[in-house]
Amino acid sequence: QVQLVESGGGLVQPGGSLRLSCAASGNIYRINVMAWYRQAPGKERELVATIASGEITNYADSVMGRFTISRDNAKNAVYLQMNSLKPEDTAVYYCNADVTTRPFVRSSRYWGQGTQVTVSS
Repeated sequence: QVQLVESGGGLVQPGGSLRLSCAASGNIYRINVMAWYRQAPGKERELVATIASGEITNYADSVMGRFTISRDNAKNAVYLQMNSLKPEDTAVYYCNADVTTRPFVRSSRYWGQGTQVTVSS
């Protein structure tokens, strides 16, 4: 089994910054794509950013130029640096990882428990 644990959420004023972290542990052979999603109250969960094992990144239009996703393969970790935060960024942020647990076995996706980010004055 694989566990993902997020940290770094909190309350920040508009224009401020936060850095989210997510560490994966457990039965890991290889982590493929890692990603951050978010879900605001009353809305569906949406993709924020992805980073492949080759460090190719992809961002939602709403966060392009403000958020930066990165990963540390040695630590099985992914990060989300969030700058110029806006009230509409308020949501629960979830870490997601596509993990291969053994050679020649199909990968599975795992989710963290989520961390609250609130942007408010």
